[in-house]
Amino acid sequence: MANLRLTLACGPYDRTQPIIDGAVRAEGIDITYLPLQPAEIFWRQLQYREFDVSEMSMSNYTTTVAAALEKGEKPPFIAIPVFPSRVFRHAYFFYNPDKFGGVLKSPKDFEGKRGGVPEYSMTAAVYMRGLMQHDYGVDLSKLSWLQGRTSRIAHGLPKGVTLEQAPPGTELGDLVESGELDFMITANNPLAFRRNSPKVLRLFPNYVELEKDYYTRTKIYPIMHTVAIKREIYEADPWVALSLYKAFCAAKERCYRMLLDAGSPKASFAWLQPMIEEEQRVFGKDWYSYGVDANRATLEALCQYTHEHALTFRRLKVEELFAPSTMRDIPLGEGQHV
Repeated sequence: MANLRLTLACGPYDRTQPIIDGAVRAEGIDITYLPLQPAEIFWRQLQYREFDVSEMSMSNYTTTVAAALEKGEKPPFIAIPVFPSRVFRHAYFFYNPDKFGGVLKSPKDFEGKRGGVPEYSMTAAVYMRGLMQHDYGVDLSKLSWLQGRTSRIAHGLPKGVTLEQAPPGTELGDLVESGELDFMITANNPLAFRRNSPKVLRLFPNYVELEKDYYTRTKIYPIMHTVAIKREIYEADPWVALSLYKAFCAAKERCYRMLLDAGSPKASFAWLQPMIEEEQRVFGKDWYSYGVDANRATLEALCQYTHEHALTFRRLKVEELFAPSTMRDIPLGEGQHV
């Protein structure tokens, strides 16, 4: 029987490179890997369903699942607990000190102010608003927002929150610099900050220290993206979910083995070995974990925040997000045979 042929659109990551170059193969599947940037993948998949399998914004996926369930329908995608991108977000709060009378220490001072966000429903913004609310006591209803780009999917807003759409081509960081915006939350350093503008400061300069403390306290390591299969592919061949899950786990393990051979570094860092040792000290041997149970605190937080931010009609259960066959975590070592 011939292998199933599937297109997979996903970023060009070290942890997926073995799938790209064929060193790891998914059992029963011939994969055509399209190494695209996530923003392009998400738009094309959410709007046009172009790929059989794709990397997917975690918050957009959760919102899509909830929207279908609210209508009594099956969601258009089903995910596997693979997380190609995850990033702590303390480093991505920026503000104009002139609008606050000097240097800030807490996002609590953002209350009553106008902020910028590239997209209200994007995953980074979901975790950052959750952090503001639950770690710093920010009343989110006291914030107003200017959104920099068009929303990928339709969504609601919590009571009291206002959201305006910026004109096309607006650079939110420049508006913070000019004082038209008081602050912004984002997924990348704004251009004005990269230019070392004194009018665009990072709220938490000691973000690494804060992020380690945050993880120690909460066990939340923000998951930005998952991998989602089109519903019709999954329903025709349900086995593809576990086959792909195993392959991604095997690829990540191969990446680990490559990076751990630090006598001849495979990544361009002078202190790669101590970096890895510190990651393992904080997170354990599987420092970029996949799987539901290994990431339950993070996934539960996402389900809570998406509901609190009116992106879902109710708080989803983590089990509603992933293919049943992939609910068991694959320990390190089990994926190597794939």
